[in-house]
Amino acid sequence: MKSPDSPLYKSLDFFASQTVEGFITGMHKSPYQGFSVEFAEHRVYNPGDSIRHIDWKLYARTDHLYVKRYDEETNLRAHLILDTSRSMYFPPTGETKLSFGIKAIAVLCQLLKRQRDAFALTTFSDRIHSQTPVRSSEGHYQEMLLFLQQLMDSPPSPEKEETRLVKMIHIMAEKIQRRSLVILFSDLFDSLSDPNAFFDAINHLKFKKHEIIVFHTLASREETLFEYESGPYMFVDPESGESFKVHTEDVREAYLEKIQAFNHLVKEKCLQYKLDLIPADIYQGFNQIMIPFLLKRQKLI
Repeated sequence: MKSPDSPLYKSLDFFASQTVEGFITGMHKSPYQGFSVEFAEHRVYNPGDSIRHIDWKLYARTDHLYVKRYDEETNLRAHLILDTSRSMYFPPTGETKLSFGIKAIAVLCQLLKRQRDAFALTTFSDRIHSQTPVRSSEGHYQEMLLFLQQLMDSPPSPEKEETRLVKMIHIMAEKIQRRSLVILFSDLFDSLSDPNAFFDAINHLKFKKHEIIVFHTLASREETLFEYESGPYMFVDPESGESFKVHTEDVREAYLEKIQAFNHLVKEKCLQYKLDLIPADIYQGFNQIMIPFLLKRQKLI
């Protein structure tokens, strides 16, 4: 186990901090000026607010009006849920879906900490592997980063662990008692065979009055676009261990037709269930994570 002084652990903290700082700098120059990103103690000025609460120093820095926010106005509770099944260790080289999800969660924890929001982390595959309490302290944030770094450095389990996404969502719906923002990172492979079961599980969360963001974590080049050169490949199912050799040109058309049909069905279901399902492409950076999160947060506070 790495100690809190591990340089790798500190690098994840540094990465999260620098990513958020760079995002904040960009936000001050972007059309998303309404976000209360940098200042947990501020919110955007609305007509009718008392001008005596305006922070004029902040106005001089950002050219936008903010009023001071009292602590009781920042009471968001966020549950971050990470799929750690073997399929999340794809691609076999470079950034994986799991490492991307870990970094994204570290970034969101940094944002949540700055906003003085409470947050918790749950990891799962065929069962729940770990679950932290819901807290907002600096110590809790540091413990989360240490755990995330250890998870990033760990190889996949030698056991065959098939994803039980639908089952886990139902379990979390029963476990999370207070109304919360539930944020899921998963490649959703378990829902390919029965999308209706997945959305029924999501509806269980919604029935419990939770707000939900699902970040569909994917490696777009390989999994959506099937960008493989022509020739024979040995493909291995990371969860079952089953392998099969195919020529990419023989399966490309059928694969793309199937994945496009699935994506179309998912979009229709998201509209039906009013679900925020966001593609989280490992090749596209972290603004695709932070902007949907902040938009959702603004609606909840």
